[in-house]
Amino acid sequence: MDLIPQAFSDAVLLSGLYTLMAVGLSLGFGVIRIINFAQGEMIMLGAYGAFWLFTWLGVDPLISLSFLVMAGFALGWVIFGGFVAKVLDAPHINQILLTFGLGLAIQHIAIILWTGNARSTQPAYATSSFLIGDVLVVHGRLVAFTVAVVMVVALIAWLRWSETGLATRAVAENRGAATLMGIDVRRIYALSFGVSCALSVATGVVVSFILTITPFMGFPMLVKAIAIVILGGLGSIAGTVIGAIVLAFAETFASYYVPEGSGWAEGIAFILIIGILILSPRGILGQEVETQ
Repeated sequence: MDLIPQAFSDAVLLSGLYTLMAVGLSLGFGVIRIINFAQGEMIMLGAYGAFWLFTWLGVDPLISLSFLVMAGFALGWVIFGGFVAKVLDAPHINQILLTFGLGLAIQHIAIILWTGNARSTQPAYATSSFLIGDVLVVHGRLVAFTVAVVMVVALIAWLRWSETGLATRAVAENRGAATLMGIDVRRIYALSFGVSCALSVATGVVVSFILTITPFMGFPMLVKAIAIVILGGLGSIAGTVIGAIVLAFAETFASYYVPEGSGWAEGIAFILIIGILILSPRGILGQEVETQ
């Protein structure tokens, strides 16, 4: 029982990171109806970008965040125009194979360029900590949580109050009606895909000083992101937040209270995917959009 406050604190901080990790995937599916299986590699590229800027130029990850987010948006726009746009009306298996293949290609390019050696970014706040009563809070995790909350709130505000965000919601709701209203659907698709990739790159930046950086780090994060969006309801931003909280608390409390829990925690995402598909295939809040 004495560990509950510490476990609760760790779970809350982790839920912010998980929300940022999955919200881009949810946005991409909600608007374009495509699950980007290269999303994990976008996270990996963000982590490497932060690492190399910190190593070569001494740029703190929080300072390089804005530049890398813009670079991620530009890369997403290019990938959409060069690849994803070609399969918008193709069968879903073609879309899955394309994005999965892109992810593999990016991963192997990273191995060639940077080898498979593990790296990490170590700013001063990465491992420092402070106490609140008996609860230990690591500065790095608190910084990551704060960045995640700011970016997710900014995304929600953009979708709710900006003209482009409203157009994006209109396309997500009904592509045909949005076209009749004069909205450039293809441009909104490219914009949404770019924003989705930018959010993934931002996730990579904040995990660069929390986790080990390797070319293989993207796939486990992709699996967790998929579990979160399925759990909350495909295409639902609010559902994604709830799904992230559920997964973070489940993993954290399993690692604290289940024997050899740190090993079991990595499998929680798979357990949740199986459970939600059996009990409520449309997720906690229901699937926000249809696949057709």
